This record gives sequence, structure tokens and C-alpha cells, in this order.
Amino acid sequence: MNLTRAGTRKRRQIFEAISRTIVLVLALISVACGPIRAGVEPLLPSSGSSPTPLQDSGDLALRSISEIATAQPGDEEIILATTTSTQDSGLLDVLVPMFERRTRYRVKTIAVGTGQALALGARGEADVLLVHAPEAERAWMADGNGAERLVVMHNDFVVVGPSADPARANGHPSAEGAFQSIARAAAPFISRGDQSGTHVKELDIWRGAQVDPRGQAWYLEVGQGMGATLNIADERDAYTLTDRATYLARRDRLRLQIQVEGQASLLNVYHVMPVNGRKFQRINAAGANAFARFMVARETQQIIARFGVAEYGQPLFFADAARPVEALGEPSFE
Repeated sequence: MNLTRAGTRKRRQIFEAISRTIVLVLALISVACGPIRAGVEPLLPSSGSSPTPLQDSGDLALRSISEIATAQPGDEEIILATTTSTQDSGLLDVLVPMFERRTRYRVKTIAVGTGQALALGARGEADVLLVHAPEAERAWMADGNGAERLVVMHNDFVVVGPSADPARANGHPSAEGAFQSIARAAAPFISRGDQSGTHVKELDIWRGAQVDPRGQAWYLEVGQGMGATLNIADERDAYTLTDRATYLARRDRLRLQIQVEGQASLLNVYHVMPVNGRKFQRINAAGANAFARFMVARETQQIIARFGVAEYGQPLFFADAARPVEALGEPSFE
């Protein structure tokens, strides 16, 4: 989409303001709850710079994937429980084969909502998790289910809806205000309803809006992943909350348009968490550790930082395990 010069300048100003707010919010979270990972916080790129290599930041970001231990005979399979957003965006289609080639591990991926992924890990039925529900993750770690919790990347949530926008949600200054407008208009809203990270965020927004949509004729919980939820919302001319990556990956097949975006409250952070091998002795702890180290390795972070740029003109995720030497360039909020 070609933007006017004035429109581009306005979007850049919005982006820069949200970037500063996100860094401040994450710093406050780090003070209150302990660092997400020592010495590292998610950073959004500044405008006007071209992509550059990433440098290591902190002890856990590896210099090279070659430093990761390879699989031993009879111990090759690992079970990855992750979110449908990482699967539907296409990111895992790139990263998993790369990990398998470099380490000789075989990855069995279970793509479910974050709540289901955490439950699998809490029963020792998965080796490693890649999820995005920070509050639930901290509780899961506090229960002794995880060996460690490493920040990998982030993107953001957006509210999408039909182009006619019957609820007049477009451009609303807050997601909560947009949800209130949707409720007042009794406009169709499709909820994932699956205890995923996206569903948890959606419920947080409804609480902030002081609206209980459950049981309302216009509110439908489908119990589906993000891709399927977007398809249902598109078919029904309904609103929904989605991560930006899955929306962009499917945008050409959807009539839905972004109605609300660019707010600090819509930040969406992903962590990788190996399951605790001391608590669950059946798991593949070595494989889980190898996958976690792979996700924060420099080459992997470079791929994450550039994933989607060639096709969509902006990254689908921002790499957070290593700090950029220079800014990676401004994504356009089309």
C-alpha cells in the first residue's frame, strides 16, 4: 500500500511514541517482577536504518548455533508445545528444519493455545515450550515446571474487523474503547475461546472495558487457533483480536482490516521455556535445552528479525534475545 508523505510521517510518530512506551513498560516490569532475561529487554527498531547483524547480549545469547550440542543416538526426538500463531505465521516452517539440520534432533510440534501448551508442560508431556502469556508463564515457572524462561521475540496484537466497521472501532485511542463500541453496537465478535495467549489478552481487554461478553448473541467462542478464528471472523463480517504476524501472513485471503493498532497494551512477548528435567525425568532435557539455546542464538535471531520483510515490507516478529548493533528499520503499519 502506498502511503502519502503525511500519512507516513504520522505513522512514524505513532510508532516512535509506542516504541518509547514499550521500553518503559518493560523496564517497569523488570523492576517489579525480576528481569525477563538478564541484561536484555525487547527493543523496537528506530526509523531510517537498514538491517544489520545482531550482536550477543548477555550470557545466554550464543555466538553461533554450532556451539549447541547435537543429538545422541536414541535421544533424537523432542516435543515442542507452542502456539498456533508461531505455526500459522510460517516462522516454525523456517526455524524447525534449520534446527533439525544443525543438531540432528527431530522436532514433534504440537501447536495449541498457550494455556494448553502450559498444561502439557506441567504434566511432563512436552519437552520445551514457546508461548506468549507472561503472567501464566510466571505462575508456571513458580510451580517448578520449567528449567528457565528466555525471551525470544515480540510483536503486537491488533483488532481487526469488516471494512464497513459497523461498531466504528477504527482508530479508537484504546482497545478497551473499541471493545465497548463493539458491545454497544452488538457487532459480531469471534473469540478464540481456547485459553491461548491471544484469548487471555482478549479477556483482559474486555475486563478493562468493563464488559462481560459471554452469553451475548453477538459473541461467539470457537475454540480454534488463530488462523481458523480469522477465517471465521472473515466469513461472518465480525471483529476479532489477532497477533499481527498471523494476520499479515493471511491478509491476502481476508477481507478483514486492521481497526486498532499501535498501543503499548497490545505488546505480545514470546518466551522459550525448557521443561524441568529434575521434576519430569521422562522428558528429553538435553533436547529441550538445545532448542532453547537455538532460539536465542545469533543466527536464529537474525532470521527472526528479517522474517516477513521481503514479503510484507515489515518483520512479523522483533528479535529480543540479542540487541541490534544498529536499528533494523521501521516496520510500516499498513
